[in-house]
Parts: sequence; structure tokens; C-alpha cells
Amino acid sequence: MASLLEKVRTLISANLHAMVDSALKANSVAVMDEYIRQAENNLEALEDAAATVGGEVKTLKRKYDEYSAQAAKLDKDIDALLQQGREDLASAAQSKLNSTQNLSENYKEQYDRQQIEYQNLMNAKLKLEAKLTTIKQEREELLALLDLAKSKELTVKAIKSLDDITGLGDADVSRMADSIRARLDKASAKSEMLASRLDDQMDEVLGKTELDNQLAERKKRLGINQ
Repeated sequence: MASLLEKVRTLISANLHAMVDSALKANSVAVMDEYIRQAENNLEALEDAAATVGGEVKTLKRKYDEYSAQAAKLDKDIDALLQQGREDLASAAQSKLNSTQNLSENYKEQYDRQQIEYQNLMNAKLKLEAKLTTIKQEREELLALLDLAKSKELTVKAIKSLDDITGLGDADVSRMADSIRARLDKASAKSEMLASRLDDQMDEVLGKTELDNQLAERKKRLGINQ
């Protein structure tokens, strides 16, 4: 029992700020999860121990009350026997009263000790429950903070990437633009050359057709068979 209470006291006295700092540095709530696991296990053990000791307290109290009642009855019986002149019976009753009172006192002492033990267990249980509630709340808040930190880190990374792109400088951007324009100009020039060549071909074809037509007319006029 002492070992269990020592473990619980250790958990209760655990430095919450130190746990939070460790969790933040590790970017993880694992240290708090381990604390919660230990606390819940010890809380379960505390509840079981408290139930056991609480049962013993009730039993000891009942025994104490029973022997106290017997002692009170014997005390009255002894007075009555003495009044009746029955000293022999009064002596036997006195001996029994002494034994009963001893038993009653023993049960009273055990009851007092167990009652204190029971109160210690219940106090430790309440304190551990309070600490467990606090650590669980801190864990949720810490998770939110870690999520926020991750979002901030992503934002910073994105901004840094933009800074890296911006770092190319106006001269670099201008050079890239000039290169693209040069490619466009070259393509335009090729297109114009092809268009010009096509025009020449069309003119050549049209010119030949006109000559052929003129010769055909002349042959017709001269009566030359074609």
C-alpha cells in the first residue's frame, strides 16, 4: 500500500510545466500520454485498494460496535449481580467484561488505523483525479498549439519558397522574358518566310496559267489544232 501511495504522490507532484516543455521540444505529446497511462493505471489500483480498505473499515466498525454493546450489557449485568449478592457470577461476568473490552479496544485501534489509511487513499484518489483532468486538458491545448505551429511552419516554408523565387532578381526575370520573346520573333520570322514563299508559288502558278490561256486563244484564232 505504501508503495502504491508513493507512486501516486510521485505522479501528483510531477511538474506539469516540465512535461509541457518536453512535449513542445519533441513536437509530440508522447511524454504526456505516458503520464496519463501511468496515472490511469494507478488510479484504478487506488480505487481497488480504497474499496478493499473501505470494506475493512466497515467490518472493524461493526465489530467494535458489537463488542462495545456487549461490554455495556455486561457492565450492567455485573451491577445487577452484585446487588443480588451473586459475587461468583459477578466475578465471572467481570472477567468476560475485561476480555470483551480488550477486544473492543483492539477493534477500535484497528478501525482508527484503517480509517486513516482509507482517508489517505481517498485523498490521493481525489488529487490524482484532479491532476489527471488537468493534464488531459493541457494535452488537448498542447495538441492545438502543435497543430498551429505546424501550420505556421508550412506558411513560413511557403513564404521562403516565394522569397527564393523573388531572389532571382529583375535581371534574371528580364533575361527569361527576352529569351521567350526571341523565340517568338524567330517563329514569326519563319512564318513570314513560309508565307512569302507560298505567295511566290501561287503567283508562279497563276502566271503560267495565264500564259497557257493566251496561247490557246492564239492557236484557236490561227486554226491550229491543239
